[in-house]
Amino acid sequence: MILIDDHIHDYTPEQIAHWLDELPEWRRRQALAYKFDLGRRQSLLAYRLLCQGLREGYGITELPTFEYGEHGKPRLQPPLPHFSLSHCREAVCCAISDRPVGIDIENTGRKVGDGIVRYSMNEEEQRQIEEAGSLPDGRNESDRAFLRLWTQKEAVAKLLGTGIRDDFKYILAQGDFHIETRESDRWVMSIASHRLGR
Repeated sequence: MILIDDHIHDYTPEQIAHWLDELPEWRRRQALAYKFDLGRRQSLLAYRLLCQGLREGYGITELPTFEYGEHGKPRLQPPLPHFSLSHCREAVCCAISDRPVGIDIENTGRKVGDGIVRYSMNEEEQRQIEEAGSLPDGRNESDRAFLRLWTQKEAVAKLLGTGIRDDFKYILAQGDFHIETRESDRWVMSIASHRLGR
């Protein structure tokens, strides 16, 4: 189950304050620890998506609490389902599954520098990004090609629970993953899971 909210700027301060009051104390503290309103919104709305997915997909109405893995990956206590959360300036998203899952979302419209491309992409991926070039309407397709690969890598890293490591350049080749990428004009999102049979 994939849930996304890309209207995070549309909620009024009163709605946000009301929803913050409904959070369990531990999650409210996490949300309020963010210095800026956007971070508070993202934390709050990602948790609300998780609650919505658990309620609609699994009939779970209790507010979930998290355990954290070695590298900080949150998880629900078994036998509850696996989940992954992500956010960017434009949206928050949540993936819930009976099997391990990872999700990442990034907003479009920002220029991607050569340094981050060289740091995070292997030679073949750098070539793909360079060849994407620009579209006739002037949109920089190479930035979007980078975001597709970046979100795929981040989703796999979240699936594995490792975070960004030294082998990030080659992470997509290190397992048999099923990766789905979705896009809008404002964001690129990828969801990763192990192929069936693992």
